[in-house]
Amino acid sequence: MLLRRDRALLALDIALDIAFHAGRGGEVTGAAEIAERLNAARRGIEPLLQALVRSGLLDSVRGPRGGYRMARAPREIKLAELIASVTDEEVADAPPGKLAEIVTAPLWAELDAELEKKLQALTLEDLLKRAAAAGLRRPVTEPLHFVI
Repeated sequence: MLLRRDRALLALDIALDIAFHAGRGGEVTGAAEIAERLNAARRGIEPLLQALVRSGLLDSVRGPRGGYRMARAPREIKLAELIASVTDEEVADAPPGKLAEIVTAPLWAELDAELEKKLQALTLEDLLKRAAAAGLRRPVTEPLHFVI
């Protein structure tokens, strides 16, 4: 499971962004807004958004005011589950030699097990707490008022 930095970290960033900006209270945030905040291409994050929706971690809301919101409370979403929803389980190749078979392959398996354990222990809410501890606050949006 050792992380592929591109997909796994981007999926974590996407989920954290949605939890931080939209939460679960019915508010949504659009893919273009997410991409802008993450300095990423919208078409680059769309497959990850779709994978997170298919796995039941995000809800997709259609329409002109549509977007994405958390499908479950951040305290219920383990980081391991989030990463598993966007990474393919690759079949490991056989170690390239006797030394790799005896030394590096077991080391890799140990590191993988430790990483899995850490990701199972952390939730999306833990990341939101880290954001709050760093002084980040959710932007307050004013409701639109129209006068005719």
